[in-house]
Formats: sequence, C-alpha cells, structure tokens
Amino acid sequence: MRQIRIGRASGLLGFMPWGFGLYVALTTPSFAVPSFARQTGMACAACHTVFPELTPFGREFKLNGYVLDNIKQITGITTENRETLSLNSLPPISVMLQISYTHTGAALPDSAVQGALAKDGDVLFPQQASFFYAGKIADNLGAFMQLTYDGAADQFGFDNTDVRYARHVDIGSRPESQNHSLVLGITVNNNPTVQDVWNTTQAWGFPYSGSSTSPTPATSTKIDSGNGGLQQNAGGIGVYAWLNDCLYGEISVYSAVKLGGVHPLDSTQSQVLHGVAPYWRLAYEKRWDRNSLMVGAYGIDASIHPGNGLPLQGPPDKYRDVAGDLQYQFIGEDHIFTVLSTYIAEKQTLDASFANMLAANDDNTLDTFKLAGEYSYQRTIGGSLAFFSTTGSGDALLYAQAPVVGSLNNSPDSRGYIAEINYLPFLNTKLQLQYTVYDKFNGLGTNYDGAGRNASDNNTLYLLAWVNF
Repeated sequence: MRQIRIGRASGLLGFMPWGFGLYVALTTPSFAVPSFARQTGMACAACHTVFPELTPFGREFKLNGYVLDNIKQITGITTENRETLSLNSLPPISVMLQISYTHTGAALPDSAVQGALAKDGDVLFPQQASFFYAGKIADNLGAFMQLTYDGAADQFGFDNTDVRYARHVDIGSRPESQNHSLVLGITVNNNPTVQDVWNTTQAWGFPYSGSSTSPTPATSTKIDSGNGGLQQNAGGIGVYAWLNDCLYGEISVYSAVKLGGVHPLDSTQSQVLHGVAPYWRLAYEKRWDRNSLMVGAYGIDASIHPGNGLPLQGPPDKYRDVAGDLQYQFIGEDHIFTVLSTYIAEKQTLDASFANMLAANDDNTLDTFKLAGEYSYQRTIGGSLAFFSTTGSGDALLYAQAPVVGSLNNSPDSRGYIAEINYLPFLNTKLQLQYTVYDKFNGLGTNYDGAGRNASDNNTLYLLAWVNF
C-alpha cells in the first residue's frame, strides 16, 4: 500500500490508495468536531461515517497527530531557517450540545420517600454541553481536549482528552514510493482507549450515546467501564507505531489523577490507581476496494485501592483485562455497513476488598461480549442493532441484594439488545431514537433485586438531539 503523508490537504489527496478517495463521516465528542473541518478544509464526512465512527482516512488523521491543515498559518522562522511557530489562523474551538429524553419500562423508586415512585420520564436540557480545543498546536503536535457540563450530575469537568506528537519516517533505501511507511507517536491522555482509532473499545465504542439517568448493570470490566472505571481518573503517556498503514502497536502507562476534589488523593476518593497501570494495544488492518477489516487485541493491568473511606495503603485490588476485537467497514457511494465486536476477559484479585469485607471472594472473574451492526444510507438515515452480555463469578458482598441496583442471587450476569435509528438532516446534527431491552439484569430476568423489579422494567427508550458547531 502506498504511504500517506500528513501535510496540506491538496498534497495528501494524491496519496490516497483506496478506490473511493475520501471516506465520509461525522462524530460526537470524538473527532467530528467542526474545528477539525475548519482546519483541514474538508467536511466532517472526510473522516467519519456516522459519528463518531472513523473512516480509514480519519484514522490516519488521528494517528498523524491531528495536524493536517489547509488554512493560513501564523509561522515563525529563525535565521537558521528553523520553524519555531506554526499556528492555525483560526482557533480550533468547537461546541457540542446534547438534549435528551429517557423513559424506562417501570418508574424508579423515589430516592427520599419510601414506597413512592419518581417521575416517569426524564428530560435533560442539556444532557451534555461540551467545549473543545481540537486541532493543530504546532508541526507534528495536535490535541483533542474536551470540557463538559454533565446535566445529570450538574457539574463541569474535563472529559476525554488526547494530546499527541507524531512523526512520519521512511524505512529502507529503495525509491521513496517503495519504502516502508512508519508513523511514530507519543500520546498523553486521561482515559485508556481514548487514543484508539477503531470503534470497538470503550471510549468511542457503540453505543456512542446513551441515557445517563436509566439503571445500568451492577458492574463491567475495568477497561470497558463507566461504572467504577478508569476514565478521567487516570493520566497516562504512551508510545505507538503505525507500520505500512496496516500494523499498529502501542504501550502506555497510567497513574491516578483527579481533576477537582481533594488533593493530594486520599481516602475520600474511590477507585484510586496504585502505582502505574500498563496498557497495551495491537491491531492489524487490511484495506481493499471500499472495505477495511481490523483484527486486534488490547489489555490493561491495574492495581486499585477501593478508597471511599478506606486508607490508600496495604495490598490493592488487582484487575487484569485481556481483550480481542474486530471491526469491518464497507463505505460505498450510498451505503455504509459496519460490524463491531469485542470480547474482554477480566481476572480479579480482590485483596483489599476481601480484607475489608467488601467482597466475599478473594478471586473473581468477569467477561464482556459485544456485537453491533450498523447501516447508513447516504449518511442521512440509518440504524444499528447490538447485543451485549456480561457474565462473571457470583459474590454475596459485591453484588448484594438491594432495590434496583442489587442482585437477589448475587450475580453480575446481565444481557440485552440495543436497537437504534438515526437521522442526520445536516452533517453536524443528529437525531436519535434508541431502545435498550434487557432479558437478564444483575443475574435474573424476574425479581432480580429481591424487591420485585424485573429486568424488563429497566428497558429504556432514549431520544436524543445532538448538535456540533
């Protein structure tokens, strides 16, 4: 495959080796923010299918450091002709707004009045509002930085952030067109998998948006979790290599970080990383005609203090996640198909939780499987179908009986399906209808919590309006 160099847009197009030229798309907080479009001079459709899914061109843009530009630069040059400054003349700033409505199969219990029910249906205006710095900082250096207002939590905070430096080098002494292509990069980020360029991992994986007020299963694997996970609780740095536009390898390390709250970190915090957590990623991507296929693996070893009133000392809990994933894309003139799948196996050694009677077992396992299929017609209307499953060891303390959030049989097992319809009247506007069905929730289908709630009571209708500008 011929190499792709990141430079001016007009120079890049000549290196596009795929039969259909530029791929098309849009996105969420991922990379379909309009500031990238303003920087490159290309519509969001150059890097995205239906947001936030990246195309092969979008993956190249990210791996090369977000620096492709096609607008006037403010530059500085020394007397030795060394460039000391290269800034976009337009600031790479964007805004995102989400407004949502959530309705569950049965109303939730009132949080303050025993025996009463909460309002049946939630409108969040906004669900999220985000500000982005997303674009080139200097030659070979770019960033995606997100500051988000969370409507459910009623607070601002740093969201997914990825700053990276990348250099393109040729390997070999043959004519340039026959040399091997190699991109070497450094990423600094706050969420393991936010730096990933495929849509199978947690940060940018399906579903790309969902309700922030409906019940969710009791647990999930650490690398895939928004429930006690590592995102925005970790800061990391990593190095990666992208060889011949097909083979990717990365090693990163993460440590505990908390934006806001108590400093230094102490027992008032929860889920605090102990030492450093190594993260690794391998992937192979094959591209032909209008198709691309990725097969990969990734994982993390994380030692974590439970905190939440317990001192951050002594043996921590240990989590080892190993995962395999697959992504297939077909991008045609009118039709786009995508298949996404991942399987995660987690081994837990719960020394801290067991010693403090937070877990009944010292050793547990937890497995996650996801499979999603997506279709879009002319990048305007489309839909998705997905299956998800979590299975693991029973634990009478980790998964104790409790209304809504607990488990009558002390099991983490949950299983369900997601159906979604999307309409994009404009490339920066997305209207979404999503329905999630559970046939098992925290171990059972009926009376799973011991308080009479069924898995189907957590079925969720979710409506979303999503705008980027």
